[in-house]
Amino acid sequence: MSHRFLTSVGVLAGTIAVASVLGVKVAGQAPAAARPKAAPAKAYAPPKTPWGDPDLQGIWNDATSTPLQRPARLGEKGVLTEEESDQFAEELAVNLNRDRRDGGPEADVARAYNEHWMDAKRLNTTEDRRTSLIVDPPDGRLPPAVPPTPEVAKRRAEQAAAGARFQAGMPAEPEETSLAFRCITRTDAPPYGPGIYNNDFQIFQSPGFVVIQPEMIHSARVIPVDGRAHLGKNISQWLGDTRGHWEGNTLVLETANFRGDTGARYTTHLTERFTRVSADRINYEYTVNDPTQFTRPWTAMVPWNKTDEQVYEYACHEGNYDMIHLLAGGRAREKAGETMPAPRGRGGAPEDDR
Repeated sequence: MSHRFLTSVGVLAGTIAVASVLGVKVAGQAPAAARPKAAPAKAYAPPKTPWGDPDLQGIWNDATSTPLQRPARLGEKGVLTEEESDQFAEELAVNLNRDRRDGGPEADVARAYNEHWMDAKRLNTTEDRRTSLIVDPPDGRLPPAVPPTPEVAKRRAEQAAAGARFQAGMPAEPEETSLAFRCITRTDAPPYGPGIYNNDFQIFQSPGFVVIQPEMIHSARVIPVDGRAHLGKNISQWLGDTRGHWEGNTLVLETANFRGDTGARYTTHLTERFTRVSADRINYEYTVNDPTQFTRPWTAMVPWNKTDEQVYEYACHEGNYDMIHLLAGGRAREKAGETMPAPRGRGGAPEDDR
């Protein structure tokens, strides 16, 4: 289910105000020239690997309740007050509670997982209490969508219809079930964003390579940082084809060649930037450049916080075992005269007001 710049500005403003008051008293005791000047803050210098690259290794957690987009109801409000942040966390905790009975027993069953499965860190907003993970455009909202071509519109309609059949328990064939259901790929595909659980990532490094292993499902991105070229454009992959390089202390990843059938929301070109800003935090920033979907590129920033947790094996097999039951049940419903509900719209669209 960043960034300290706004908090830092607030702290700085408070410091200046206090210093101004104190400055009046001190000015009467000694000339301004005699007062020592404050030393400029030093930028964090990350540790280095034995071969000289910035060291990003460890286990990191990206859980936050801050939504991808700024909720429309907040208008131009870019930062929550501390009280508003606490209230938001309380509301989210209620909404994520799968044991509540406000929708009746059927709704409780449909929610599947209770709080035992949820990442408690998911209830916290980012440290600077931003109202969106998107930092560009400045309004914290996704750019306007590009009108789909007839080919894209047809593909989206087919995907929506297949998704509706799957949700109704009446898929026509195995490929109409979701990739997540089939345990092929889930939120392990970049760009990464927080979910309700499994928000840990482990980073490994060796000379010429960086490996990012998400806790969700079973993938590991083995990323060359030795300058080699991308794969040919005719070779596509579930997680895309990624190449990395260093810009100072920042690891920059460029990814293309996403498979068109992954259900991924952004599949043209993705740039990710990992910058270790303290011993306990990495700023993960990504820019989506997809002119087939958006009128301009957009950027989000998510804090990754160091954790001493352990990454456990994710043994995903639900769809593999239940596929025969789902297909058999669908055929039984058809024989009983059940009809398909209308598709509810394009599947996989970004969440708005979370």
